Amino acid sequence: MVLIHDVWGVSDHTRDLARRLAAEGFAVLAVDLYRNKGNFRIGAPGPWMRALSDPEAVADVREAAAFLARHPASLGRPVGVTGFCMGGMVALLAACAAPELAAAAPFYGLLSHEHGLLHADGGLDPVKKPRQPLDAVADLLCPLLCFFGAQDEFIPMSDIDRLKQRLAAAEVPAEVVVYPDAGHAFMNDGRPDVFRPEAARDAWERMTAFLHSHLDNDD
Repeated sequence: MVLIHDVWGVSDHTRDLARRLAAEGFAVLAVDLYRNKGNFRIGAPGPWMRALSDPEAVADVREAAAFLARHPASLGRPVGVTGFCMGGMVALLAACAAPELAAAAPFYGLLSHEHGLLHADGGLDPVKKPRQPLDAVADLLCPLLCFFGAQDEFIPMSDIDRLKQRLAAAEVPAEVVVYPDAGHAFMNDGRPDVFRPEAARDAWERMTAFLHSHLDNDD
């Protein structure tokens, strides 16, 4: 499994998720998308994310997947991806551009450039942000299971509904799960203000079952 951190970078939460996935039997590589940035400080998450290159992030995921595919720890199993917040967005974009991936399970990834954290009045750099995730799903390459909270302040239900509509036309299996009483970052048990234990437990069980169904070899 390739694991992609949220906007704040590799954290204790990221490492804990990696350990939990490993305990489920997966070889896990937690990618640091910021590893070449030297000393940096993230102020507001919106401008930071708008300045990042989506193609470069997807390229990192592809390299990570290729690394895992040939690593002895993976035992030749197919490779999947998951990510959270910004990492969920990258995971979704990768699922639409990376043939190395066999399954994707993004959590509350941003979907639109039209509003919210990724919106800029003057538009976005087309090199760094060539297309929004809602448009990328037309090219979905692998089975997809997405998780969102209906109370997410950064991802309106209108975006989630549009995602559902577009995935209905996908040629590969795709499912969107929405938790009515959860908001953004509901998986983060290090943040009591947003953590929703019941949604987190259900999502984890759904995700691991989905990943095992697509990534485990019969032999």
